[in-house]
Amino acid sequence: MARLPRLILPDQPHHIILRGNNRQAIFYSDFDREHLLATLKEASAQYRVAIHAYVLMDNHLHLLATPPTAEALSRMMQSLGRRYVGWFNARHQRSGTLWEGRFRAGLIEGERHLLACMRYIEMNPVRAGLCAEPAQWPWSSAAHHLGLIRSPLVAEHEMYWSLGNTPFDREHAYREFLAEGVPAAEKAHFTDAALRGRPIGSEAFLKPLAIEHAAVVHKRPRGRPRKTT
Repeated sequence: MARLPRLILPDQPHHIILRGNNRQAIFYSDFDREHLLATLKEASAQYRVAIHAYVLMDNHLHLLATPPTAEALSRMMQSLGRRYVGWFNARHQRSGTLWEGRFRAGLIEGERHLLACMRYIEMNPVRAGLCAEPAQWPWSSAAHHLGLIRSPLVAEHEMYWSLGNTPFDREHAYREFLAEGVPAAEKAHFTDAALRGRPIGSEAFLKPLAIEHAAVVHKRPRGRPRKTT
């Protein structure tokens, strides 16, 4: 099956997944993780892509990001991928690819789904059994959104600011939101949409997109089309 073209829109948030080839580890140490975050900060600044949330797992990573142009997101990810792989291979005396093909990305309707996508991303380590609370994982944006650290990488989205008038109000509201957990159906929805490149949004959000991007917006049924007589 031919892969779908990416649907990337300027000034809209996108959920991004980048996996290690054959699910292999993309980090061997905390120093590797620190280097990737530093490289991501440089690449996001270069292409003016706002990073709203992130998490680094052993063999993949998630980002929630808003690009200023349709091309900026791909350029940032290409720069990140090339620079990190070159550095990683030299450091660990290896060669060859590190990533499982191209990065995956799904468009998100910010007003309805951005906070839920943030929660999905930052709860990853808890679901994996790596920590009891999302803020305990040092390789995500959760501690930033809960007011425990200030990450120079994170650009807070307006939907996060809508949680309260003061930092304390926002942090408290987001802490309660995280405590609700991620419903299984919601987790599956965000994962599937990003991996398949499908947008997530309301009917009003998706309808105009379907005019030019019908193949991406509308999910085709599995199997061969029925014969007509």
